[in-house]
Amino acid sequence: MFDKTIGTKGQGNVGIAAAILYFTKQGYTISIPLNDSQEYDLVVDIHDVLNKVQVKTTKYLTKHGVYQVSLKSSGGSSRSIYHRISESDCDLLFILCSNSDQYLIPRNIVTGKQKQNIVTGK
Repeated sequence: MFDKTIGTKGQGNVGIAAAILYFTKQGYTISIPLNDSQEYDLVVDIHDVLNKVQVKTTKYLTKHGVYQVSLKSSGGSSRSIYHRISESDCDLLFILCSNSDQYLIPRNIVTGKQKQNIVTGK
């Protein structure tokens, strides 16, 4: 899924494109923020309720065959953390795995602080 992307930024762009396709196929209206300084990637109007959506991608498969996604965002040369999903005010977490599996999870049920295992259909 992410083989031809360049770095994590390219991988993230694939994730956002997948989320836009997912919500468009559901018939929802999508808004894209003008910049990337907020803690969400998309705003989706689901049944007249605006939902802030954080998009995450992963290609990390644990030794148990379970995908694991990072629940923090970091950047810069020091890779310092600038926010965690558990502390954000986003409503939904859209996750795209490298095998093309997709998950839409309400943020309030996310239990991990740093990482979250995603159980796949394997």
